Formats: sequence, C-alpha cells, structure tokens
Amino acid sequence: MTTQAILDAIQSPDSTPADFAALQLPESYRAITVHKDEAEMFAGLETRDKDPRKSIHLDEVPLPELGPGEALVAVMASSVNYNSVWTSIFEPVSTFNFLERYGRLSDLSKRHDLPYHIIGSDLAGVVLRTGPGVNSWKPGDEVVAHCLSVELESSDGHNDTMLDPEQRIWGFETNFGGLAEIALVKSNQLMPKPGHLSWEEAAAPGLVNSTAYRQLVSRNGAGMKQGDNVLIWGASGGLGSYATQFALAGGANPICVVSSPQKADICRSMGAEAIIDRNAEGYKFWKDETTQDPKEWKRFGKRIREFTGGEDIDIVFEHPGRETFGASVYVTRKGGTITTCASTSGYMHEYDNRYLWMSLKRIIGSHFANYREAWEANRLVAKGKIHPTLSKVYSLEETGQAAHDVHRNLHQGKVGVLCLAPEEGLGVRDEEMRARHIDAINRFRNI
Repeated sequence: MTTQAILDAIQSPDSTPADFAALQLPESYRAITVHKDEAEMFAGLETRDKDPRKSIHLDEVPLPELGPGEALVAVMASSVNYNSVWTSIFEPVSTFNFLERYGRLSDLSKRHDLPYHIIGSDLAGVVLRTGPGVNSWKPGDEVVAHCLSVELESSDGHNDTMLDPEQRIWGFETNFGGLAEIALVKSNQLMPKPGHLSWEEAAAPGLVNSTAYRQLVSRNGAGMKQGDNVLIWGASGGLGSYATQFALAGGANPICVVSSPQKADICRSMGAEAIIDRNAEGYKFWKDETTQDPKEWKRFGKRIREFTGGEDIDIVFEHPGRETFGASVYVTRKGGTITTCASTSGYMHEYDNRYLWMSLKRIIGSHFANYREAWEANRLVAKGKIHPTLSKVYSLEETGQAAHDVHRNLHQGKVGVLCLAPEEGLGVRDEEMRARHIDAINRFRNI
C-alpha cells in the first residue's frame, strides 16, 4: 500500500468519510528528517555557515502507532518556520534532547524518542484516522493543525494551556511533524481548513499567525485596542506581516519597521502608511558589540512621533531581540507594553531599566498560542480578514533548499512545501470567496 491511494481519495469529489475510514494505511511514508548521529556535524562553524541542505534528509519512515486523543493526517502541504531551521542546524541545542526528555514521560511518548526527527510545525491536509476518545473529528475532514502539544494532566495548564508543564511545540519538541506525507497530531491541534485557500496557502499561516495573535491581540499578550500605536519590527516578514494585518484589522496604527524599499512596498500593499526603512535612515543602535547608543534611540523615537502626531508607542511587537530591545524599551510610552516572542539577533537583551521602571512599562513574554487563540486566529483567516503571506512554494524534495533560504533570510513572508499535493493551487472549495480576496492572497507571490 502506498500513499497514492490516499491522494486519489483526497482528489476525488465523490469520497465519503466511510471511504477514508476504509483506506488501508501504508506501512511507511516519506518524511523530512534530521539524524541523531549527525548532531555534531556543524561543530565549530558559525551559525551562518551551517547549511540545512547538508543535514536535512528525505527518508522513508514507518507509520507511527496511533494513540488515544490523536489523529493521523494526510499532509497535502506544510511550510518552513525558523524552528525547522534551528532543528536542522542543531541550535541552540539538538532537538534530540527534547525527544529524549519527552520519551521518558510515558510508554506512549516513547514513540517520539527515535534516531531520526521528523520536523515541521504546520500542515494542511485530511484526517485519515482518529484514536480512542476523539469525537470532534472524523476521517475525511479537511484540516489545518496548530503546533501546541500539551498533556494537560497538571492544573497549571487549565487557565492557559501554554502554561502546561508538558507544553511542547509539535514537530520541534516532538516527533512526527508536518514536513511529511503523513503526520501524527493530538486532536486538539486540529482546526477547519479555510475553504477559499489552496493546500499550500492554508498551511502557511498556522504557527506565525497564531503567535502574532497571542502576542498582539490576546489578553495573554498586549491586548491591542483601537487607536493603539503599534511598533512592528520586521513588519513584512513571517511574523510581522501578520502583526501588521492584525493591527490594521483591529483599528490600531501600525508603525512598520523594514529593511528595504521592497519590504516597505509590501507593507503599503497591506494598507500601512507609517513605514520606517531602518537601513535607508541609517539607524545604528549599537556603537560596538558592548555599547548601545541612546542618541539613536532618541532619533528613532522622534521619527516615530512624526508618524503619530507626537504620540509615543503603546505596544512594541518585538522579536529581533538583542539588536533592537534597548530601543524598543526606550520608545514605548509611559505605561506601555513591550511584547517579545523571539530573539533572532541574540538572546541576551540589554536595556536601560530607568526607562522601564520609572515609566511603569511592561515587558511580556509571549510564546506561540493556546488552542483558543490559534482557533480565533484561524477563524479570521477563514473569514478573509487575515490573509496568508505565502511567497514561494517548494517540493518535499527541495525542503533543504527552502530551509537554507529561510536561514539566509532570502525569502519574504512564508515559504510553503508541497507534501502529498502534486501541484500548487489544489484544495480550493470556495471559489467565490477566493475571487473576492485573490489580490490579498497573492500579495506576497507578486513581489
């Protein structure tokens, strides 16, 4: 049995849930992996010199056992996130450390501790099988998956599942991820696939869209409201492009920071008007490796006020980290909020605490999203309020190149990967709605 029969059933307009339930599943499938015995292959190299094309493999792997509360999903398309790049270059640690730790949790979680790691934290596809205790999903359902994996046996996670002590990111801290022809997920990762999007378009928003929603919109993040001035670093990128859309859709005023005229044009096409090209305007927040330049913070703040009618920033959408964090804290208004979800330029942040404590500012750490937040973010995509930022699509065989391009920041928005889908553009169920939003859907494809 091969995956071709699964693909035929998905592409047939006459397939029923019973047909999918009756499909014989293959014993193995193709998946993107990294290998445990290669975890030291880049030792001694600078981060930039570590090449995902050398560590990423396309392997034939055995189908995992299906457990209670889980689902096997035929993956039509996935996408590349920075966590897949980190996995592929074994930074900041080898993800096999995560798999070993998870494997010690229970007899069922032992499945994840393998000499290979199937990576990927996004998918769009079709449910093939559900395990005991799954009632909301059935074979044949067209779905996307968010990447929060939780056990929820501790009380700590029941106000906010992101606080569960056994919270993990699927496909990064667990095995059997989405860059594969079949994926294993918990049923509470599943959400309805937006009907007006193709498989690859639907797979693109998951991780970054949910992350941006929690960080900016949710009460667990900044709780953005109408009229807020929101400073968005990397406003045309994978995370920032969703933050920009949320700000505009929510009646806020995004101040978009970009690094090129091309990226500025992307922000304008989304409807943003206040745009700062940090390279063109020559901002240098660090004099050298150890010394920041407060004069540049002040120059940056003055530039922001030119766009806001003299107002300071209510919310900073932070993810560059070390390079920008001092400036972010400085330019935030009294009582304002800096939310941070990453540190792509370095984890060791430095800022002048006088501007934080004396002005009653807040720093909020934000990491991915809980199921409700991910569901709300996906619902906005399904309603055509937020659009995917897909710029380029690779085949499963080209995933190493896709990860390399993301690692080198050669991409815009998100890059997709076709898994079982034989070509782009498949899976659209609502052509009328798609026609209404086609320019926004293709915004990043037309760069």
